[in-house]
Amino acid sequence: MKWQTFVAGLFPLLLEGALGYFDPDCGGKQVIVHLFEWKWTSIAEECERFLSAAGFCGVQVSPVHEHVIVTTDAMRPWWERYQPVSYKLTSRSGTEEEFIDMVQRCNAVGVRIYVDAVLNHMAGLGRSGIGTAGSSFDSDAHDFPGVPFTVADFTPRDMCPSHDGNVNNYGDPNNVRNCYLVGLTDLYGATDYVRQKQIEYLNRLLEIGVAGFRVDAAKHMWPADLEAIQGGLSKPAFFYHEVIDRNDGAVKVDEYFHLGRVTEFRYCSKIATGIRDFSQLGNLIDLGWGMCPSDKAFVFVDNHDNQRGHGGAGDVITHKDPFLYKLAISYMLAYPYGFTRVMSSYFFESTDEGPPHDGNYNTLDVTINPDGSCGNGWVCEHRWAPITRMVAFRNAVAGTELANFFLEGDNVAFSRGDKGFFAIAKSGSMDRTFQTGMPAGTYCNIIDGCASQVTVNGDGNAQIRITNADEPILAICQGCDGDTWPTPDPTATTQSTEPTTVGPTEPPITDGIHRTVVLIHKQTNPGQDMFIRGGVGHDQRPGCEEDAETSECAISITTNSLGETAHYEKYNSWREGDTKLDWYGVQTGQGTFNGQPADGSPLAWTSHLTASPGYQPLNTYGEHYWMLDMDMDCSETEEGWFEVKAYVTNGVGWETDVTQATNCLGSAGGSAPYGSPNHMGKCGYLNVFKFSNPICTIEVMNAW
Repeated sequence: MKWQTFVAGLFPLLLEGALGYFDPDCGGKQVIVHLFEWKWTSIAEECERFLSAAGFCGVQVSPVHEHVIVTTDAMRPWWERYQPVSYKLTSRSGTEEEFIDMVQRCNAVGVRIYVDAVLNHMAGLGRSGIGTAGSSFDSDAHDFPGVPFTVADFTPRDMCPSHDGNVNNYGDPNNVRNCYLVGLTDLYGATDYVRQKQIEYLNRLLEIGVAGFRVDAAKHMWPADLEAIQGGLSKPAFFYHEVIDRNDGAVKVDEYFHLGRVTEFRYCSKIATGIRDFSQLGNLIDLGWGMCPSDKAFVFVDNHDNQRGHGGAGDVITHKDPFLYKLAISYMLAYPYGFTRVMSSYFFESTDEGPPHDGNYNTLDVTINPDGSCGNGWVCEHRWAPITRMVAFRNAVAGTELANFFLEGDNVAFSRGDKGFFAIAKSGSMDRTFQTGMPAGTYCNIIDGCASQVTVNGDGNAQIRITNADEPILAICQGCDGDTWPTPDPTATTQSTEPTTVGPTEPPITDGIHRTVVLIHKQTNPGQDMFIRGGVGHDQRPGCEEDAETSECAISITTNSLGETAHYEKYNSWREGDTKLDWYGVQTGQGTFNGQPADGSPLAWTSHLTASPGYQPLNTYGEHYWMLDMDMDCSETEEGWFEVKAYVTNGVGWETDVTQATNCLGSAGGSAPYGSPNHMGKCGYLNVFKFSNPICTIEVMNAW
């Protein structure tokens, strides 16, 4: 075990601080939202335009310290934020000045900021160079002059019992806490110098106005080291520690109970199981399994790690299953257990993929559509109506007990003291009488925006009816009405005006035949191929027939070769006889490959690497971009625009519907003339999309 030292006079500060470790300092509000990888400017705007009115307690922000810059496979991965270079406050999310402005603006509207603090380690072995604030570093030399840290500030090798110096035995607490977690350089937290540098960092954030911290990888730090750091802070702060305890190792959550709340990862698995099979909901909280008591638990349905299959579980429910996700979040916010956080994500395919970005890897603004949803590739689950409205419910029923619990088949219902009543009918239909525990009166069902009401009789009974199959949830609470949550203003203009969001807009080309290229990013497996179908939607041009040769919704094309090497053999075989971008599949006379027919217009796998067999000069974006090069009759498009949807053979199938960003990026970016659940491209330009992702980039090809 690391040698522990305690500075004289520390204990009074520790006692005072401990009282604040459990207080989020947000006036009794009950829900934090994790705005994962958002820019500081976007968070400030969201505090002012939405979070305050919705009743959110605060925002967990991504790490604010200087970090490494990792560019791989045409992306900067999200996890670069978790490899510190120094404690300077410049990161991918913005500058120190922007961070300070964000904290002040959010605090001014009653929304607190909680920083994801990385204290266990610095950057991983094998990395060197310049960080996001301009500091040099060399991880192999354990040299971080931006702090500064030198080799003396990292855990001595002889204290790690593993053969390779890495964490690989979770049954041994010395291995877990004294070795390098996935090669990340482990700080020697027992030393006064390391502690003091980290105390200075946290105190600087507290001076700015930060209200608390999520401590990343706390499981890999000795509790006594954390106790000393927290005891040295200049003012009380809310703490919640990341301790992944799934009853599978020597480190237990209860070792950290005196230091603040602790992340309860077993809850993620439990609620996923219960929402998928309602018969398991009665076992949601299992203290016998070692789960945290409610006053120590920090809970969530998913987080940035486990929604990607990392961090202890791949069995969680995420935004990728919107129906179950809305049920799970609503249930979590209704049920009296722990302090809650909801996730706000961005769309991703690869588990490493960083936030939506432009061609220079600048994180995109979170743009807001007129219906209140988000654009530019951001999911914004916290804005989904049931989730937003259940924040109001949890605030209204805070401090009350669970009562009148009912569970039968796919129906569940319960009351919260005399303040609220909640029910789900997973099948989409419920009509029965329940004891609500509430005073007599007529209450608004906040889930459907008060479109329906519930009348509670003098004995507390009420007829509960649920008929919405898409969101089969009902919630009523005292003081909750249509003014309890923000309502999107369809006339509001909340799109960013920053030049990095939308490039100069070239006019649509509406006549003549012009070279048009489509690139769609999707990492596939051997044996899988990509095709697109498209044209103009039947809803846009009523009366189109199901025949590519004669349909007014099909667009005439001539496909172009990408090369004559073996790499393009499939593409060249399938493009023969393909004369239409259409919705109807293989055309009569269209080519085959080894007897396999096409599933639409074919694309070929391409790369930006000159040594790759799939190299294409127009692909400056990375590997795994599938490409179709064609000459298109722009006069057959809709005001110069066309639609496409991709299909991947052998397992993946069709991409999901997308709500494309209101404005496409790029030198020819702009807005489509109508809405569509498909990608929208411009005839005569290079159109870059991502599979099942709303981000779009449109470029002038003569730029190459």
